[in-house]
Amino acid sequence: MTAYYHLPGLFEFYDLYRVFLPLFQRHREYFYDWCEIGSIYGAPADCLWGGGRVGFGDNRPEDVAALMRDHGISARLTFSNSLLRSEHLSDRRCNALCALFESGSSIQNGVILCSDLLLAYLRERYPDFYFVSSTTKVLTEFRELEAELNRPEFRYVVPDFRLNKAFDRLNALSDAHKRKLEFLCNECCWIGCPDRKACYETVSRKNLGEDCPEHVCASPQAERGYRFSDAMRNPAFIGIEEIQNLYLPNGFSHFKIEGRSLGSALILEFLLYYMTKPEARLKVREEIYLDSSLDLF
Repeated sequence: MTAYYHLPGLFEFYDLYRVFLPLFQRHREYFYDWCEIGSIYGAPADCLWGGGRVGFGDNRPEDVAALMRDHGISARLTFSNSLLRSEHLSDRRCNALCALFESGSSIQNGVILCSDLLLAYLRERYPDFYFVSSTTKVLTEFRELEAELNRPEFRYVVPDFRLNKAFDRLNALSDAHKRKLEFLCNECCWIGCPDRKACYETVSRKNLGEDCPEHVCASPQAERGYRFSDAMRNPAFIGIEEIQNLYLPNGFSHFKIEGRSLGSALILEFLLYYMTKPEARLKVREEIYLDSSLDLF
């Protein structure tokens, strides 16, 4: 069974992927044969419909779409703003992005979203997309997850990371529901966080241009920021051994890597850990680092 990774930074890390994707296809022997790239997701800077994280990246959307099309990879627009109102649906920039990414590719592109208002609009206006239920819904109760999995409009559902290890309930799901699940692997958020939805709502307000106070993270290690080593110690962390030995054998094949708000050097570390054979990691690092056009920090 193949693991499909859904990678961060469609717009945010365009320059990294412009170097990495040709390397991935040219030297497939450097990478595990049991995994593939399922999609790359993200949103550009100042994107009204954006959510989850404040997007950045000023590359031309046409160039981003062309890169994904040239490498046969599904692009996902992260439009997971949870506070959209009907007047926001006419936003010219977001509609232009939809028009661009919906057509012109042999690979179907998708949209990650939280708002049912936006879902209804996109299904009617841009029917050629597939849709992903965002982890920003913070579905922490298994009954909520099952209800979301039963919604036919979603091809994939990303549960809250705190359900990652609920194996007794997960393994009892139908094969069809297992195929829809997409697990968030490398979350660094405090597993006891009571404010995750409030944090996402702050991001949504910022993307709408509202004046709002900063969300103050209550994590005991908030001042450290994101560290992959900390994420690996999170009880909900999913590593490559678990993917191979626990998830794939039980019918789960989709795995999301977070990191849109991080630096490209850290994204490279995720690509090395999750996709690259240990003996080839130095070669991949050298290929990436020695590209003089790439600023990794």
